[in-house]
This record gives sequence, structure tokens and C-alpha cells, in this order.
Amino acid sequence: MKNDLSEVLKLARFKLEIKVKPEDIDELGHVNNVVYLGWVQLVAATHWKRLSTDGIRSKYLWVALRHEIDYLNPSYLGDEVIGYTWVSSVDGAKSVRHVEFFSGEKCLSKAKTNWCLLDATTLKPKRIGEDIKIILET
Repeated sequence: MKNDLSEVLKLARFKLEIKVKPEDIDELGHVNNVVYLGWVQLVAATHWKRLSTDGIRSKYLWVALRHEIDYLNPSYLGDEVIGYTWVSSVDGAKSVRHVEFFSGEKCLSKAKTNWCLLDATTLKPKRIGEDIKIILET
């Protein structure tokens, strides 16, 4: 991907607006890298909550197995950031979710997370069935 908003908009299934707050800023005067990881979690969880029902969420949980984040441009206090997300693949109990953050046309950060679906009762990996695949493709 070329850090191009038009390309991200073709892939994105969900977007979330984020306002940079004073507590997000580090000693360098911009959003701390750890904050972006929190935003990745926030965008993913908000998307899942929007797509799923209480019944589905009572049966399944997601856990992150691996995060990869590229920090491309700084973000500052007061910036309006938009996080875009989509799921690019599903295999067995695992899925790959992308989250990219933009301020206007400028790409701030790109993340790719490997997630694992768990049975909420046993906490064991659960193969992603058609019911979940359909939800993730929405």
C-alpha cells in the first residue's frame, strides 16, 4: 500500500474518528507510539461491537496474537484522526485486521494485527465459521 487514502477507502469497512487528547502526547510533543496501539484496539473493538450482537459476543472473544505497526507521520494535540479498518483474511481460528490512521490525506500510522477467535466459555481457539466470516466482510 502506498499510504494513499483513496486506496484505503476502497478496502475499509469501518471508520472511527479520534480526537487527540493531552494525555496522548509524549515528551516529544506528539502522540506517543503506545497510544496508537491503544487506538488499534479501540478501532477493532468498536468495529466488532458494531457488527456483532450481544448473543455473538457472549459466545466468542478475540485475542491479539501479533501487532505490526509502522509509524509514518506524527500527530499532535487537537488533531482529528480517523482510523480505518478492514479484515483481509480468515484462516481457521485466525484473522488478519488492518487499521490505518489518517489526518486529512496524510497517513499517520499503519497496523496489521493477527487475531484469534476464542470460545468464550472454554477460552480455546474456535474455527471462524460462516456466521462470523459474513459479519467480518460487512
